[in-house]
Amino acid sequence: MCATDLDKAVETLLRDLGRVRRLDAGAVLFDAGDESREFFRVESGEVRVFRMDAEGREIEIVRLGPGEFFGEAVAFAGAPYPAYAAAVGETSVLAFDRSRVLECIGAEPAAARFFVRLLAEKCLILNERIEALGLKTVRQRLAHFLIARCPGHAACLVDLEIRKVDLAKLLGTVPETLSRTFKRMEDDGLIRVDGPRIHILDCPALHSESFS
Repeated sequence: MCATDLDKAVETLLRDLGRVRRLDAGAVLFDAGDESREFFRVESGEVRVFRMDAEGREIEIVRLGPGEFFGEAVAFAGAPYPAYAAAVGETSVLAFDRSRVLECIGAEPAAARFFVRLLAEKCLILNERIEALGLKTVRQRLAHFLIARCPGHAACLVDLEIRKVDLAKLLGTVPETLSRTFKRMEDDGLIRVDGPRIHILDCPALHSESFS
């Protein structure tokens, strides 16, 4: 949900409630297990949310850009953060203190409506992601990722904005499997890989794969 979609009165309310924090590249907003006293909205830059497996390898959950909220569900529940969050590059976030927000919800019906809608939309997004990771193959996940960035013409070009190693984490796989998947899709005539540029040669076929 982007700021441009918000009612001006609610946006003013959020600005009054939030505190701007500026982060250098790599700066950590919170660690897994920390007490969740705050939640956040990305103002500029990018934040990645990730977990660590038993061997200390990062498993990226999601990347968030301007206008996107994160940490709100656990903050409202009073539960510890279940993952790590760090700035990808120079980033600015709006930090919301849980206690202040709860007081505002009690006093401002508009704030209550907004945060209920925010949590409901986040539940839908998380359900879709769980389904994608649990039921779809790596090839289907990659097809979905690419088609979401394609304008829908017979053929189009997608510039990857993240490294392939980070894309592998985002798709819940490892770089070797992702590389093999790219190669097989090239062999099948769906795409052509040119470094970070992915030429989609058959958008309708790729679309069919992403929803098969």
